Amino acid sequence: MNKFTTALASGVLAFAPLAVLAEDSSDPIVIPIHNWSSQIVMSNVVGQIFEEMGNNVEYVTTDSQAVYESVRLGDVTLELEVWEGAFGASYRAAMEKGGIVDAGDHNAVTREDWWYPMWTKEACPGLPSWEALNDCAAVFATAETGDKGRYLDGPVDWLKHGQERVAALDMDFVVVNAGSAAALWAEIGSAEADKRPVVVFNWTPNFAEAVWPGEFVEFPAWEDGCDKDPAVGPNKDALYDCGNPAKGYLKKAAWDGMEAKWPAAYGVLTKISFTNPQIAEMAKFVDVDEMEPEEAAEAWLEANPDVWKPWLGNS
Repeated sequence: MNKFTTALASGVLAFAPLAVLAEDSSDPIVIPIHNWSSQIVMSNVVGQIFEEMGNNVEYVTTDSQAVYESVRLGDVTLELEVWEGAFGASYRAAMEKGGIVDAGDHNAVTREDWWYPMWTKEACPGLPSWEALNDCAAVFATAETGDKGRYLDGPVDWLKHGQERVAALDMDFVVVNAGSAAALWAEIGSAEADKRPVVVFNWTPNFAEAVWPGEFVEFPAWEDGCDKDPAVGPNKDALYDCGNPAKGYLKKAAWDGMEAKWPAAYGVLTKISFTNPQIAEMAKFVDVDEMEPEEAAEAWLEANPDVWKPWLGNS
């Protein structure tokens, strides 16, 4: 299939007996693709491993919130990046209905929230406090937002609830949704030239933290129920008046029929665990080095056999 085939196939054969590999169904393992780089590359990394184990793989572009219902129903087989802050609610709702299983956590620790590059702090020295940010709202004003500050949130389907937070905390900001992750990077890159203050949605792990040092805005600390119960958080009449979890999980999820239908692949899936630097490297291959996702996956696998080969043992 690609230049990586021979090396990966030999690695698989060294770690997993052919009898075990033959247990998996010939039906394709359906892997969803979303709209941020690390997830796309990670999906190709895992897909290439599955293919060289003898499995068929199909990639489908899927909404990042609706995917949990798709996994639950078996329309897609798995999800490789369940971010607590962005997708925890959709994941939990699917778990409550049944049909989806927790396939284990990555080692990575996640955070997703309002963020600014460090040069912004010079124009608003009270940062990272959200109250200080609000006091500095005029610094972030644009022609589009009038006398209010502009906050560039993630794409609408990421459901980051920026509008609700602004309302709940009575902030002098207008929330504008980016069309893609690339639009967020473009905003930061454009602001870098003249050190224009900006505040955007960002997350870790990704490549941006190495390119643009910055900080997350510190909102009232996340408490369970902040998204469901107005009594939780400082504003007793509103939801989403807390920041996102500062040390969120990054999980894998699978259709509950995967283990029976593709036992070898499911066994590998439960062992897969990426770290923050590994995930950031995957995103960098696409967002900085401008590789195609399949090429980026090949490069990552070739450079990191010590990471993935142990996952293939006793599958």
